[in-house]
Amino acid sequence: MTRRPETMQAMVLDQPRGPLVLREVPTPKAGKGQILIRVAACGVCRTDLHVVDGELTEPKLPLILGHEIVGRVVEVGDGAEGFSPDDRVGVPWLGWTDGTCRYCEKGMENLCENARFTGYTIDGGFAQYTVADARFTFALPEGYDDLHAAPLLCAGLIGYRAYRMAEDARRLGLYGFGAAAHVLAQVAKHDGRDVYAFTRPGDEATQAFARRLGAVWAGDSTQRPQEPLDAAILFAPVGALVVEALKSVDRGGIVVCAGIHMSDVPSFPYRLLWKERVVRSVANLTRDDGVRFLEVAARVPIETTVTPFPLERANEALAALREGSIAGAAVLRIGDD
Repeated sequence: MTRRPETMQAMVLDQPRGPLVLREVPTPKAGKGQILIRVAACGVCRTDLHVVDGELTEPKLPLILGHEIVGRVVEVGDGAEGFSPDDRVGVPWLGWTDGTCRYCEKGMENLCENARFTGYTIDGGFAQYTVADARFTFALPEGYDDLHAAPLLCAGLIGYRAYRMAEDARRLGLYGFGAAAHVLAQVAKHDGRDVYAFTRPGDEATQAFARRLGAVWAGDSTQRPQEPLDAAILFAPVGALVVEALKSVDRGGIVVCAGIHMSDVPSFPYRLLWKERVVRSVANLTRDDGVRFLEVAARVPIETTVTPFPLERANEALAALREGSIAGAAVLRIGDD
């Protein structure tokens, strides 16, 4: 069994808009209710990019980013239940809730007034080791190696929550065909829905990628599909796409904004919202989302497309994500697969 070393390597953010810096830092210890995890892989998410770019304004600093963590348990702290050393686990964005606020009491822990978030207000997985609250840690389905399991922990989980908010949409539009959309397209196809993929103008490679995953139509985000949509999910953090999606959804249609940050939504005529169209947002996730989605992932089964980077090249992974040059998901390979 792996023993906890005194120090570890981590990519650290010292200030917004600054690059991540590779450092030797003390290895954390598992506290009460926590488990210490030797990180094998960690997905690189657009939320990480929002933190680095200063668009999410309240990170702990210095900060170790990363909230799509896959690894193995090294130590189990006092009071931590459900896991043993060497268990393979996944750690998502939602890292802790108080369990007592009015939202937690209503089963809406994703809106907890005192929530803490992995890789934002809690150090995350761009490191060789991390600690996590055992209550907010998941056992992972078999059939996925560490690299391909990582995108399930955010692209999959948040995407699935957005998918559920789209209700029973038969024709589903996905704006921004990155990590989350490439997972969700497979779920929708499995459920017998038609997927319409919207990409950056001129991005024919991503459009072809979407078609390979079963999209019945793929085009740029300014185009209208041949059929009106029942719902649209926006993963691209561009407020103007809310207006474009409203133009594409049918009466009674739902537009779901799935990102944690988005540029301002421009004004639009009321007629686009009329006839009971709905615009709604997604905030975080619940543990129930995690349990449900990981069951779905194993059943479909979802195939994740990943581009691996070593830990020390995390800045390159973020840059590639910003440029939109990643097909599927970027993942840091940190430990043994």
